[in-house]
Amino acid sequence: MISCIVNGKGKIWKMKYYSSEIDKYAIKITQSNHPETIQMGDIKLVSGKWLSKIDLLIGGSPCQGFSFSGKQLNFKDERSALFFEFVRILKKCKPKYFLLENVKMKKEYQDIISKYLGVEPIEINSSLVSAQNRKRLYWTNIPGIKQPENKGITWGDVRERGVNSKKYYYTEKAMQWLAKVSQKKNKQLNIHLDSDKMQMIKASHHKKYSNQRFFGIVDLPYDKQTVGAMRGRYLVNGKRQDGKIKTKGLTKQYIEFRYDGKTNAITTVSKDNVVVPFTLPNRIPVDEFFFRYITPLECERLQTLPDNYTSMVSDSQRYKALGNGWTIEVIKHIFNFLPKDILLKKDLTVLSLFDGISCGQQALKEIRGS
Repeated sequence: MISCIVNGKGKIWKMKYYSSEIDKYAIKITQSNHPETIQMGDIKLVSGKWLSKIDLLIGGSPCQGFSFSGKQLNFKDERSALFFEFVRILKKCKPKYFLLENVKMKKEYQDIISKYLGVEPIEINSSLVSAQNRKRLYWTNIPGIKQPENKGITWGDVRERGVNSKKYYYTEKAMQWLAKVSQKKNKQLNIHLDSDKMQMIKASHHKKYSNQRFFGIVDLPYDKQTVGAMRGRYLVNGKRQDGKIKTKGLTKQYIEFRYDGKTNAITTVSKDNVVVPFTLPNRIPVDEFFFRYITPLECERLQTLPDNYTSMVSDSQRYKALGNGWTIEVIKHIFNFLPKDILLKKDLTVLSLFDGISCGQQALKEIRGS
């Protein structure tokens, strides 16, 4: 099938978009938003003469083996080794342009990818065009890419007000577990001001109990909300002693505020960010607050996707899909450096590997439709 887009001038742009994806929930999200998408299945089975017709090859190969938050198994991790499938198809189809996205990683791994692709990556933080800190590397032969201008978007611009659903709130048991793990492993429950950036969303956000960092929000009247982090501290006369002496069994959980205008990056762990009153002192005991998870709608906004883009699947699958996704505004920024004869080509043909929820297609449609 061919996607037809009518731009602001009434012209019709046709686009053929091939997607390689195996997650059934991600595919459901893609087909609900872009029913004309041609699903190709497992990347290992992608082959054929049709590959020679590809104008633009894009993908974000699995990052678990490279991520600093993972075990850093690099290419020994079978998921991250799928990068070589991207290389195989790149050599096979020889597209005019390509784009590969991945997480920040050790320089030695980054250099291996650069050697195979023949280009050095550009690092872009989504915080420049969204309310989320999300640093990513982009390898591409699209020429002349510069850093995006800072749009000044903060958590207060995207957050929901008056979330009433009890399912998003931490239970007493969850809070006890959170405090225990936070103290034992020095994990943090981050809280952000409305003027802050949200931390990165991850695919594991849907897990109720996880050893990753915490992410939550305190729902109060909207004019008294802020964002910050929960940290284990041992204070003597108001001054921190943790880091100076052994404090095992002495620390207490406190809420600390951020004032840099950004939240932390969104992750798939649902316990990393919380929202509290900005009028409170810089550090307050954690047991004075009630926290909720960040909502799927807020995650969509942090990834600059349309509201309810992922609403056709369960919350747990929404968190996973969004944590694995791209920030649309970053991808649009990169694509805008494509030569106009490619970007606005009437029969543009795109192949997206590890397509996920088709963020690349959404970005292209938004550009070409405008």
